[in-house]
Amino acid sequence: MPHARNGLRQIWLCADDYGISPGVNAGIRELIARGRLNATSVMVAAAHLGEEAAVLKKINAGDKRAAIGLHVTLTAPFKPMSAGFTPLRDGKFLPVQEMLRAATARRLRVDALVIEIAAQLRAFVDAFGRPPDFVDGHQHVHLFPQVRDAFLTTVAEAAPKAWVRQCGRANSLRRLHDRKALVLDILSVRFRRKAVWLGVTTNPAFAGSYAFTPKANFSKIFPRFLAGLPDGGLIMCHPGHVDAELERFDTLTTLREREMAYFNSDEFPKVLTEHGVALAR
Repeated sequence: MPHARNGLRQIWLCADDYGISPGVNAGIRELIARGRLNATSVMVAAAHLGEEAAVLKKINAGDKRAAIGLHVTLTAPFKPMSAGFTPLRDGKFLPVQEMLRAATARRLRVDALVIEIAAQLRAFVDAFGRPPDFVDGHQHVHLFPQVRDAFLTTVAEAAPKAWVRQCGRANSLRRLHDRKALVLDILSVRFRRKAVWLGVTTNPAFAGSYAFTPKANFSKIFPRFLAGLPDGGLIMCHPGHVDAELERFDTLTTLREREMAYFNSDEFPKVLTEHGVALAR
């Protein structure tokens, strides 16, 4: 994990969902090329990776511009990459809330989870020619009971040098009224303990969760993520261009355009400087 340089805290700004659609992929690559992102997590189970993996590799060739990770995907509307995965609905993973209920009730098959996560790790290696720099989960599914054990055990064995995303906030960022972030804080406690036991590195703090509502003003929200975020802290984001394929697979659309515009703006680097923060290299 990075350490402070020149008095600036070094953080990760990670764009999730590379592979979900051509528009999102193009937006993420644009921001990486401009130095406005330094990490992206890739959905190998999504329909739009293929040749777009090679384009991302090309941008990252030579002087490394960004860490590239695996975005383990275990929720609808996506399908498993391994045979025999259960439970499914119409051949697809369960929706995220049903997946959480099943995991909490311990109704998932850990062996099937291990096989599926290992299949996605192999697909990443096939696409990029190397293991991922880090591993996380789409819709935070890697934090769920049962899933976390399969996830951490598999990553420790198949990608021992990768770090993994925990989603607990720094103490100074915790606000009890933020229900979604509070749930992530709670789920991350046992996740971190298990990671320590297995010798798997995690980011020291997390930010980036907010209510994905039409009224969300990202330019006002983002600076809050920086306050108190330590060296090596990670901010999750979802920039990209909306296209028909994205609208088929995800409800997070307009806000991706807003995040994209903010990271492309002159305001963004100024805010980083004002908070004593730089993107890790």
